[in-house]
Amino acid sequence: MNLQNLSKNKKLLVGLLFDAFGYISFIFPPFDFVWAPASAWLMTKLYQGKKGKIAAAISFAEEALPFLDVIPTFTLMWLYTFVFSTKKKEGQIIDID
Repeated sequence: MNLQNLSKNKKLLVGLLFDAFGYISFIFPPFDFVWAPASAWLMTKLYQGKKGKIAAAISFAEEALPFLDVIPTFTLMWLYTFVFSTKKKEGQIIDID
């Protein structure tokens, strides 16, 4: 399954699931040793290019460092990509009222 080709709604659902996996370390702390590199790899599979690599590094650090597991990195990346990204497509007309 190619995660980059998922619809934005499916990416959100997958991201929520991956964020939930990160909370397992509250119950079983050694899980971070497996989940930190896995979350970074999965982030690069969900989001391509430079922003995916940066998000992967942030995801790895967030999962590897203690007490940062509460940050929903995958959900924040989805919000950045699909809600807050200001990158305009070429030729797009901006209507200012």
